[in-house]
Amino acid sequence: MPQISEVMVGPVITIDQDEPALNAAEMMRDNDTGDVVVTNDGRLVGILTDRDITVRVVAEGRDPETAVREICSGDLVTVSPDDDLKRAADLMSENAIRRLPVCEGSQVVGFISLGDVALHSDAEATLTDISSAPSNN
Repeated sequence: MPQISEVMVGPVITIDQDEPALNAAEMMRDNDTGDVVVTNDGRLVGILTDRDITVRVVAEGRDPETAVREICSGDLVTVSPDDDLKRAADLMSENAIRRLPVCEGSQVVGFISLGDVALHSDAEATLTDISSAPSNN
């Protein structure tokens, strides 16, 4: 199984926690990404995704000037570049999350998504698991 460093994506786009959601959305658009790292004095405090903006700002009718600290996910689960892909998959499954920040110490150096895990997982083993599952007949 590959290490996370082999499949993680970057660069990491950061935004200060006091910036408005509108700025975060513009950053995501301009950088063609679905997430930004939320910081306070350079420290990781959260992750903000395009889905967070959709669900927590647009769908709730909140002001686009809402500070990102009010809408980002703050209880972060992270992985190391040296971890293997199975660890990322297990953490995503256990915590029902789609993206994990990859950290070296206190620095976010990349992301790994559910799609990255699926793309780089052992497809043969997955097909074997599906084939050996009981029939629904």
